[in-house]
Amino acid sequence: MSQVVTTRALDGVRLPTSGLWVIDPAHTAITAVARHMMVTKVRGRFAGFEGAIHVDEDPDRTWAEVEIDSASIDTGNPGRDEHLRSPDFLDAERFPKIRFRSTGLRRTGDDRFELDGELTIRDVTKPVTLDVTYGGVSNTPFGATIVAFSASGRLDREDFGMTWNQALETGGVLVSKTLTIELEVQAALQT
Repeated sequence: MSQVVTTRALDGVRLPTSGLWVIDPAHTAITAVARHMMVTKVRGRFAGFEGAIHVDEDPDRTWAEVEIDSASIDTGNPGRDEHLRSPDFLDAERFPKIRFRSTGLRRTGDDRFELDGELTIRDVTKPVTLDVTYGGVSNTPFGATIVAFSASGRLDREDFGMTWNQALETGGVLVSKTLTIELEVQAALQT
């Protein structure tokens, strides 16, 4: 049986058709990256999340929303993960969800966009902007139509009340104030 990739042309670029695209957790990665001791990058991946992309005929009205289980952070080090779940950082017991909802989308190139939104961590909401690259649309062998995006952005963790740190004898701090957020997203069109 032949499959049809669902796209539409906009200014010579094939973009996903309008509709609801639900994020597939099995093929999506949401990662936070911090500097450790000013030199090493430590990555924490969130295992629990759900979300959707609402693609509109008018790309400017397209929006996305994601809800992340804050306790699902995994850096590969159980002791560090417990510290990240503690009140020093995510305070996952009191604030079990991290939320993002977009507020605007701007095209910056053929396959590049800036996605503005509001990020809520520890019940503090701040604006963030993500640089997004559109990866394309495809059909799976199982009949689903999928879309892919990569995105990244930076935030100051202290803006969200995560101020714990430790000064180093050599100068600097143990954990960087700035975090880089990286997303590799696959979502399936809902019929």
